[in-house]
Amino acid sequence: MDKHSYIPDDCRVQKESDLYAPVKALLTRQGYDVKGEVGAADLVARRGDVLLIVELKLKVSLTLYHQAIARQKLTDHVYIAVPRPTGRQARRVLRDNTAMCRRLGLGYMTVHDDGRVDVVCDPGPYAPRKNTRARDRLLREFDRLQGDPNDGGATRHGIVTAYRQDALRCAAHLAEHGACKGADVAKATGVSKATTLMRTNHYGWFDKVAKGQYAISPAGQEGLVHWAYSWDEDA
Repeated sequence: MDKHSYIPDDCRVQKESDLYAPVKALLTRQGYDVKGEVGAADLVARRGDVLLIVELKLKVSLTLYHQAIARQKLTDHVYIAVPRPTGRQARRVLRDNTAMCRRLGLGYMTVHDDGRVDVVCDPGPYAPRKNTRARDRLLREFDRLQGDPNDGGATRHGIVTAYRQDALRCAAHLAEHGACKGADVAKATGVSKATTLMRTNHYGWFDKVAKGQYAISPAGQEGLVHWAYSWDEDA
């Protein structure tokens, strides 16, 4: 679809019907005959043999996606139209909804308060590009993580990562053997980057007592107690 916008006079999106005029005007300029509330659809447009349906809502929701998917039984040309997202999360919301629409084969329109209409994406088959870098990162984390310390669906707070497990192994070695050189900790624990990990001290679990030499801190002692279940290879 042509991405040109239409700007009517004195438009402000406050209710679903405020979306209708701008979207209708845009489609009319593309040569469509447009009518509202035809059957169960909010907006139906026709240009020759092409049937186009737009579902109008004030916000994106699961119900809106369900409605739009149902319209795909009637035509491949189905759009959702919502007010343009605003605020701090606007860019993320726009990106996420665009990705969802593309995944579902839907078109996506957003309507500004002044009536401008942006056709963010058109309906079409979805062919995702694999992110090999992210895939490799995920596999590395999977391979490094010992046992299965996290319940699926847990929140980010309290998640056990491979990095945390490495830090716990270093802390446990220091708790047992006292202050040690980073190289000795790496050799004893199998954590190849032990020196860097203790120097970075992300969790505050280590105290540097001499050049290249570290001891466990009081926070580290508490960490060993709090995370006792999460780093053992047999967990």
